[in-house]
Amino acid sequence: MNWINTVVRPKLRSFLSRREMPENLWIKCPETGEMVFHRDLEANLWVVPNSGFHMRMPARKRLESFFDGGSYERIATPGVTIDPLKFRDTKKYVDRLKEYRTRSGEDDCVYVGRGKVEGMDFTAAVQDFDFMGGSLGMAAGEAILTGMQAAVQARTPFVLFVASGGARMQEGILSLMQMPRTTVGVQMLREARLPYIVVLTNPTTGGVSASYAMLGDVHIAEPGAVIGFAGRRVIEQTIREKLPEDFQSAEYLLDHGMVDMVVKRHDMKATIARLAGILMKRQIELPELDAPLPTVAA
Repeated sequence: MNWINTVVRPKLRSFLSRREMPENLWIKCPETGEMVFHRDLEANLWVVPNSGFHMRMPARKRLESFFDGGSYERIATPGVTIDPLKFRDTKKYVDRLKEYRTRSGEDDCVYVGRGKVEGMDFTAAVQDFDFMGGSLGMAAGEAILTGMQAAVQARTPFVLFVASGGARMQEGILSLMQMPRTTVGVQMLREARLPYIVVLTNPTTGGVSASYAMLGDVHIAEPGAVIGFAGRRVIEQTIREKLPEDFQSAEYLLDHGMVDMVVKRHDMKATIARLAGILMKRQIELPELDAPLPTVAA
């Protein structure tokens, strides 16, 4: 072999061959079909610039955008028994968990952090829908409860960004038990007179919407978020009626009194800080007057 075959030809082939491009550089808006460059979308908090459509936001990025300067302290959550029911469908539950943990780098779908928002101390938790649909299992329940306890200990408001398909079927009744357990955590916040603010993102459904997601002092929804318990098709088959087109949307729930406000993602941080400030100030007790007020002569 000579140098033409061993050196020149391979270099020419590599130069002339078509360069492979990643498939996720451009993201299509589900509402308008607009193509948006992924970096532009990320810089705009995953909101499509022209249509205003709110795409699903990565859990870690949501925490970073919420806390001042993207700086916060992760709160460690206790471990739980893995696969207590030895569940298996098309795949073993243990293997399914390993797959999602490897992909996400996290133990489960709920992350908890503490930091400052508009200069005010906050404790916040976020559900990652990309981790098994944000389903509520023992680990998620422990994480939410830990976040609530941390808020009570630090005397801070607690904010929960919800995104879930409901309870995790692979854990059966142990998953459903997280509904009353997290409700106890909400009661702890109430007894401590600390604000509990829930942000309903797309989607919030199933047992999650039947428990802690609807027990907040204030319920905020992102535009267009799907919020409900049973699916649209199930309800239509049950009542044998056609539901409105915007049924279970954030705007529909706002019109019917199920959520307090629909807030765009860019305004979310300032809105939550303002609400928490108002709620915390209401807890301040006025000092008692030592002497009665002087009477004014007529």
